[in-house]
Amino acid sequence: MRNRLLKEMPLPRDGAEREETRRGARKGRRRRPARTVKVNLAESPLGWLRSRGLVTGRQYEAGEALRADWERGQLSPGVTMRWDEVRGHPGPVDRENLTGAQVAARRRFHAAVEAVGSGLGDILWRVVCAGEGMRDAEQALGWPARSGRLVLALALDRLADHYCLR
Repeated sequence: MRNRLLKEMPLPRDGAEREETRRGARKGRRRRPARTVKVNLAESPLGWLRSRGLVTGRQYEAGEALRADWERGQLSPGVTMRWDEVRGHPGPVDRENLTGAQVAARRRFHAAVEAVGSGLGDILWRVVCAGEGMRDAEQALGWPARSGRLVLALALDRLADHYCLR
């Protein structure tokens, strides 16, 4: 039954999907037919909450505006070595080489997180910017299960007020 439900999920509009195949063949077992699962790679945790009606449209727009500023300002940590710095060239995140748009996006991001408040900014950053799921964010913050959604909703409401969204 689970396979049937996964195959009947609607496809994303932008075509950002990946098919994963898992074979159930182990030593001593009969080989099962391959199973195909469609995964939407473009869906964020905030998009997942929105698609299930757990976040309003206003809250979703506020979260996406914050994430856009996060990405435009290049605030995410680097995961690989910067080869430009090895060759003697300054890297793209060097403060001297930031464009005006990147500096403005960083200012907007920091102003928005400050407007939300220090206690609410943590869950907001983890779910919206870092892309952590609610369970992972709750565990990292040491919160009880299923408490993060309420706090995230409050943070997104404050964020929407900051962005003057209706």
